[in-house]
Amino acid sequence: MSRLTGRTVLLTGASGGIGAALCDALVGADAWVIAVGRDAARLEAIAARHPPGRVSVVQADLATDAGRAALVDAVSRREIAPSVLVLAHAMGGFGLFEDQSDAALRALVDTNLTGALLLIHALLPTLRTHPRPAVVAVGSTFGSLAFPGFAAYSATKFGLRGLMEGLSREYADSGLRFQYLSPRATRTAFNTPQAEAMNREMKVAQDDPDAVAAQLVAAIADGRRRLQIGWPERLFVRLNGVLPGLVDRNLRAQLPIVRRHARP
Repeated sequence: MSRLTGRTVLLTGASGGIGAALCDALVGADAWVIAVGRDAARLEAIAARHPPGRVSVVQADLATDAGRAALVDAVSRREIAPSVLVLAHAMGGFGLFEDQSDAALRALVDTNLTGALLLIHALLPTLRTHPRPAVVAVGSTFGSLAFPGFAAYSATKFGLRGLMEGLSREYADSGLRFQYLSPRATRTAFNTPQAEAMNREMKVAQDDPDAVAAQLVAAIADGRRRLQIGWPERLFVRLNGVLPGLVDRNLRAQLPIVRRHARP
């Protein structure tokens, strides 16, 4: 029996590449899923893959106050409230920092960091009605290792990682668990054609979303507080923590490739 058997999981970003695979994997682990996303048609198609009632859908834009309020209201009206919140929604941000507009940068922060922070804050009272609640953030390698061409995106993921780490320590003496789980590059439509071209030239390894989802669900069930998927990404993250100058030199050598693909 899975440790997620019978539990209700609120999954944001469920209409995305990793999110859709996560939804399937959570159902496979015998959980009930509230799938949240902006694409209603895609959410309904995902729900249709599973037995009736196993996946319920809520359309909401979590970067907005109205979207978060609608989701919190939908959760409050459920007979069984979720005991696990999985934050898998994100906006990409590949491009040179000086070329990005104020509006694009603001949307990136509102989606990836502010929206997640405020949703956690709004749902904590509901989650804490359960004996083993959990908040899980699907992060990124770039949340531990900032990458040229992804400066603003990295900043939002660093912020999300800091939030989860801080909350984990703030609630260390409670039953509430906070987890930050980091995939590496994954083959989904989240990546722009320019980012895909850069990854190919730099020979960046990319994982299948179903394989990533399986590792994430296993970590959620086991209660792992931190996870970095992939090698050598785990090594690079550790090196960036203890020998950042070494990583600086390596990435500086890659700058011509990054700039060629990141420029508009």
